[in-house]
Amino acid sequence: MKAFTLYTIVIGSLLIFSCGEQENSSEVHRKGDVIPVTLLELNKGSFTTSIPASGNWTTNDETILSFKVGGIVSKIYVEEGDEIKKGQLLATLNLTELEAGLSQAKIGFEKAKRDFDRASKLYRDSVATLEQMQNAETALQLASEQLKAVEFNFQFAQIRASQNGFVLRKFINEGQQVFPGNPVLQTNGAKEDSWVLQVAINDVNWTQIEEGDSAHIEVENNPEGYVLGKVVRKSQSADPATGAFSLEISPEKKNHLNLASGMFGRARIFPSKRAEGWEIPYESLLDAEGKEGFVFVTQDQRTVAKVPVKIGKISNHTVQVLSGLEDYPFLIVSGSAYLTNESEIQLQKQ
Repeated sequence: MKAFTLYTIVIGSLLIFSCGEQENSSEVHRKGDVIPVTLLELNKGSFTTSIPASGNWTTNDETILSFKVGGIVSKIYVEEGDEIKKGQLLATLNLTELEAGLSQAKIGFEKAKRDFDRASKLYRDSVATLEQMQNAETALQLASEQLKAVEFNFQFAQIRASQNGFVLRKFINEGQQVFPGNPVLQTNGAKEDSWVLQVAINDVNWTQIEEGDSAHIEVENNPEGYVLGKVVRKSQSADPATGAFSLEISPEKKNHLNLASGMFGRARIFPSKRAEGWEIPYESLLDAEGKEGFVFVTQDQRTVAKVPVKIGKISNHTVQVLSGLEDYPFLIVSGSAYLTNESEIQLQKQ
């Protein structure tokens, strides 16, 4: 009795397995089967896609200020964040050594002038030679040029604001020794409404964007969430460290923007340059890698061909194809997973 029951269970299991195998096998398309597919008629057109970008706010006139000569910093009159006016005195060196040098240059010039006057008079009286007078004249010229150089350097022992704006950074404190050209202060011209959003883009996007293209710049304190802007500068070389290209986007209205140098910002750029090609459903693209991929197409709606295509922009639902579909009227949209090259197809109603 137990043996009969065990035999019944085994036979029943085999029957169930056999039925299940038949049901599953009906879903598998064998070689030579006619595959049901849906088609899309291919029509070439032009398209463009907005390009998102992010970066930092800055101004085109950020300036590093320094002393022309070295010395001890006597006074710095501003702090980071201070508003400044053009021509305002910002910092000065201890002038003791410079004043002494200026005094020496003036004394040297006065002596050279007296020597030249004396040599000229003696030459007119035939007491001094022409060479002696010419040497005195040369010494006077050298002393004059030296005095001009010292006076010029003396002027740049002070730092004055080159424009209206703000102090961004202070590199040096009072009492420190600085050498010629050492950074002392960094300023910008923010009061002149020169703000731009500097963003980084890749080489593909760089080729599509032109100066003058419009953009939406995200601004949190704006009721619409963005302000209109345009691309005002496009770099002609990549950053050697990152390989990215830079763009500068200028907002049309800047007065009400609450900005600071280095603040993070986002934008969406709308290229005016349009690409030629086809826009196809995302699910019809196969084996995509980089800018290349494959699709199935048909000319006679009976057999298919697998062809390589060059890919442009990819979005959530569509793919831009730039080349590869020139000779084909129809694209296979669904059923591609079961197809091979020259598979026979049967059209399904959408």
